[in-house]
Amino acid sequence: MPDARRPPPFSRRVAFGLLLAAPARADSRLAAPIGPVLLSVTGRLSRPNRGAQADFDRVMLEALPRHRLDTATNWTTGVRRFEGPLVRDVLAAAGAEGERVTAVALNDYTIEIPLKDFQDYDVILAMRMDGQVLTVRNKGPVWVVYPRDRHPELRNSLYDSRWIWQLRTLQVR
Repeated sequence: MPDARRPPPFSRRVAFGLLLAAPARADSRLAAPIGPVLLSVTGRLSRPNRGAQADFDRVMLEALPRHRLDTATNWTTGVRRFEGPLVRDVLAAAGAEGERVTAVALNDYTIEIPLKDFQDYDVILAMRMDGQVLTVRNKGPVWVVYPRDRHPELRNSLYDSRWIWQLRTLQVR
């Protein structure tokens, strides 16, 4: 007798992932967040979802392709596994164009990062470390993480200053 089980329901996460992956018209807007906003992208955007900015909640960020990065940091012990979307994928979802971003943390720490970093390296917006969701207590909910173990040129104070944790805003210029 054939298996009459129905396929699992089409989840909101899958639907949103398909929406992000679909080719975007220049005038299309990014879907609006439903949950608490973890990250805002401002500046030169073609796909904002709240006024002139693009806000992302956890579901939206997790719907983007997830990347894993095993690397040591100056702020943790040993090699850790970080997971999250590539910064360039988040910026593409917002239709961001520019030459640099100003990254701003919850405590107002600010650092300027050339967009070239995100083209040249697989820099991620880590939302998990060693499988655990990052919280404000452990440098989350979003932490900019560079693949420093794969690229020796990233092991210096210039790039270390760009590892901004508790990230809240990327201002594209």
